[in-house]
Amino acid sequence: MSIRFGLIGYGAWGSHHARAIAATTDAELVAIAARSEKTRATAHADHPSARIYDDYRTLLEREQLDVVDVVLPTYLHYEVAKAVLESGRHLLLEKPMALRVAECDALIALAAARGKCLAIGHEFRLSSLWGQMQQMVAGGAIGKPLYLLIELWRRPYRMGAEGWRYDIQRVGDWILEEPIHFFDMARWYLASAGDPVTVYARANSKQEGHPELQDNFSALLTFAGGEYAVISQTLAAFEHHQVVKLTGTHGSLWANWSGAMDRDFHPTFSLRYHDGTKTETIPITKITGEVYELEDEMAMMVRAVRDGGPIAATGTDGKWSVALCLAAQRSVDTGQIVSVADFVRGG
Repeated sequence: MSIRFGLIGYGAWGSHHARAIAATTDAELVAIAARSEKTRATAHADHPSARIYDDYRTLLEREQLDVVDVVLPTYLHYEVAKAVLESGRHLLLEKPMALRVAECDALIALAAARGKCLAIGHEFRLSSLWGQMQQMVAGGAIGKPLYLLIELWRRPYRMGAEGWRYDIQRVGDWILEEPIHFFDMARWYLASAGDPVTVYARANSKQEGHPELQDNFSALLTFAGGEYAVISQTLAAFEHHQVVKLTGTHGSLWANWSGAMDRDFHPTFSLRYHDGTKTETIPITKITGEVYELEDEMAMMVRAVRDGGPIAATGTDGKWSVALCLAAQRSVDTGQIVSVADFVRGG
């Protein structure tokens, strides 16, 4: 039985979601909602068997759907996600989950009340590279994890439809755009350390007159047992290069991914492991990159809806990521160390 998908949003990333749904076994892309005439025409040309709508509300009213995938500018996430869950469909929601923790809590409660899956688009959790690293950590390969570095060097963001990504009122803040993935990875890799306790962050901008558009960002995330993570990125560079380094009491891991851009179909990547005595390269046989992880994400949704399979990043994971980003932004604004607990509670 095919799982029937609806897609809301058909921008640069939404079109990749559509491609991934269409490529997934036992998934059917039934309908697409897109606001502009141009994107609707493109969606129809790319997926002629899908019905195209100019309003997501009409799509929800008219279509028989199992899952709705929401790929919209950040400021629309809560409104549309709430409507999807209220309509009785399972939901795949792009990150960030919402602009406020209270909205995340409301979506989590609504999904539970309706008995529906709520998955957040932290696709790195489905990566053959980053996932292999996490499995080795969870399996004790490096002993107790102590130190994590996640660093990204990349070209500037795309503007987004109607320039939304460069409008702080619509994007929320730039920490919610990409560093949110790395805060999620930090919780994932350092899960044995418990919940993060504090965050201290700094940022600056190369864009005169727009300090809110933070091209350079770094954060120190601490845990109760002394473990900590360093997250750092720049949008003032070129191409797309990500490095993750992790050390523990009995070993260390070093992974990297490089492409001409984030959505590169032909990246280079590697994972090296040191057990305290010798170093070896861990083979990664499945190509990795967010364009490929999207296909794994759609397959995950099919299994979750059909068989009750697990969700890689739950609503709770999405909420934590939003809370950490908001806490980091408060730290940038105040220059102070910020307690994470206050933000998880909706502060």
